[in-house]
Amino acid sequence: MSARDRLFLLPPAFEDAAAGPGLFHCPYCARVTGVLAYAPQVRERIDVQIVDFPRPRAPVVALVGADHQSCPLLVLADGTDPLPPGAQRSGAPRPHP
Repeated sequence: MSARDRLFLLPPAFEDAAAGPGLFHCPYCARVTGVLAYAPQVRERIDVQIVDFPRPRAPVVALVGADHQSCPLLVLADGTDPLPPGAQRSGAPRPHP
């Protein structure tokens, strides 16, 4: 594992022959990418890795196993306890009430 949290995302455009011709995107990865652009202080505190769409996604499998390859995927660093919703480890400002 890493000393920092790791975020795995799919690329902004990828092919999926099973879904038909053309390029596709992952709407969930797009949202997370938008958050990282909006809050660069969060991006600076995690390692972001773009993985290819086809499975197996070797870097993901190496960390969490073949049953957990969906993206986006956040893998917490060694010794990190999951935080409750709204926790501030990322350094992002809190939402306004």
